[in-house]
Amino acid sequence: MTKTVTDIWRHPLKSHGREALDSVTMIAGQTLPGDRVWAVAHESSKADGSEWAPCANFSRGAKAAGLMAINSKLDDASGQLTLSHPDRPEISFDPEAPQDLQRFLDWEKPLMPEGRAASARIIRVPGRGMTDTDFPSVTLCNWASHRAVETAMEQEVSPLRWRGNIWFDLGTAWAEHDLIGKQVQIGEAVFFIRERVVRCLATTANPETGARDLDTLKALNDTWGHQDFSVYAEVITGGDIRLGDSVEVL
Repeated sequence: MTKTVTDIWRHPLKSHGREALDSVTMIAGQTLPGDRVWAVAHESSKADGSEWAPCANFSRGAKAAGLMAINSKLDDASGQLTLSHPDRPEISFDPEAPQDLQRFLDWEKPLMPEGRAASARIIRVPGRGMTDTDFPSVTLCNWASHRAVETAMEQEVSPLRWRGNIWFDLGTAWAEHDLIGKQVQIGEAVFFIRERVVRCLATTANPETGARDLDTLKALNDTWGHQDFSVYAEVITGGDIRLGDSVEVL
């Protein structure tokens, strides 16, 4: 079976939408360009943009399911980010413009649950995306594992629940776990596979509605004894990746 790239996704504002790409140019030691460039720090957060901070510092889908239904589009030239949601009007703004912050916070507020720390500011750490790992990571997803989850749950499951970056089909469920410690070439880029991605409550929310409607974590734990899906990889050689490019274990 020929292993090829089927999907490329980026999430410009952490936990606030996804955008499909046809191609991307990876850079060694960095996250996927345009992925988690910004994050929304809440009022209890200690993150100030000077360095990487754990996900607990940010407004995210694990705590606010409504955020999972956001779609995004980043204009790389202008820096304008456009967000859309089934329950909110479309909004375009500059995440780095102080005059746009309150407009974004007002737009997001109805999607946040009562009693949670309110979103307060948008931060950016120079030189890296705000991934959940303390190293700049790219999330690689295996369609065979996704199909196994659908079989276990006896229904279709949107792949958008996993918020992955690059998708391909290894033909065997959980084969990606066997790649940890190995190098994989995707298109022109080479990745070192670092670790599994442990999943959170964000995956229980429907990416179309933002409502929690599937217990993905229970399905993973009951069926396989873990709640992992996909792997974190580090870019060790940069280069272009396009839809249809080959995936090869080195």
